[in-house]
Amino acid sequence: MRTDIFARLDREPEPPKIEIPRMSRTRLALFGGTSVFYLAIVVAVLASTWLVLIDWKVMLFRPYQQWPELHAPLDYFVVLGQRGPTAVMVAAWLGWRSWRQHTLRPLLVLGTALLLLNVTVGAVKIGLGRLGPHYATQIGSAELFAGGDIFPSGHTANAVVTWGILSYLATTPRARRYLSALSAVVALGVGLTTVYLGTHWLSDVLLGWAAGLLILLGLPWCEPLIGRAEVAILSARDRLREGRRGRASVPALPVAPLATAGLLPAMQQQRPAAEGAEEPVREPAAGAGAVGAGTHAPSIRTTLSQPRTHAVLRSERTPVTPAGSRRPPRSRPATGG
Repeated sequence: MRTDIFARLDREPEPPKIEIPRMSRTRLALFGGTSVFYLAIVVAVLASTWLVLIDWKVMLFRPYQQWPELHAPLDYFVVLGQRGPTAVMVAAWLGWRSWRQHTLRPLLVLGTALLLLNVTVGAVKIGLGRLGPHYATQIGSAELFAGGDIFPSGHTANAVVTWGILSYLATTPRARRYLSALSAVVALGVGLTTVYLGTHWLSDVLLGWAAGLLILLGLPWCEPLIGRAEVAILSARDRLREGRRGRASVPALPVAPLATAGLLPAMQQQRPAAEGAEEPVREPAAGAGAVGAGTHAPSIRTTLSQPRTHAVLRSERTPVTPAGSRRPPRSRPATGG
């Protein structure tokens, strides 16, 4: 007998009514405050203020040497911030939700968020070109415009966006609270792990948290575009299905049967007339003993037009294998006696 847990895994008979988040005043205020924090971090690093000094103090402290026993498990934990593995895991979950709820919105929201993440974070990384702690060249320097790609932290921003999508797409307030807490713990843990491993400055992680949060807060502005994209994709799918069904349901054209009963007598009557018209006129041949001046020899045309019955008969005869040996009999030498 099935339980409620397995029953909830089935596909819903009708698409549920899902409340789409809107850009409320609270969300707009959070977006504005996070934007100010983002700009403050960038300006503090560009001006080489006290934040850069804190970066160097944490790096020279070398947390991975202070607590070496944490290195192995944190190496696995930081994978939760890598874009490839996390995107595959979350996409699998959201793909099942899309199938169950008859909608493409979860997958489209994930794709939009990852696209915004790559564009915004990647552009700042390349534009500022900051080197990581392991490649720093001068103590106290911000290491900017040196060809690096470490600022902001991509692991941290990806953890915020990828796991925060689950809470953004939650359908109940209770699930949204639990998933928000879970995504916050994972994002904080991934960011601090990169500082422990020495792959990022502390300011990289702060800017990564802000960059990921800005994407989550700004997703409601993308909802109209996501809705239009879903309608276009589903319409194209329906047209494709209708085209396939139309090709499969086209009946074969009926073939009219030949009226052989009425055609055969007419064909038999026309055949002798045609043969008689095509057959050349043969000249009468003289008898065997009446060859003289008044008789004419048969023409070459008449001779060639006559059927060669003996050739046909020869080709239809079955060759007969001679019986006995084909070798000639040996002549016995005469012996005197």
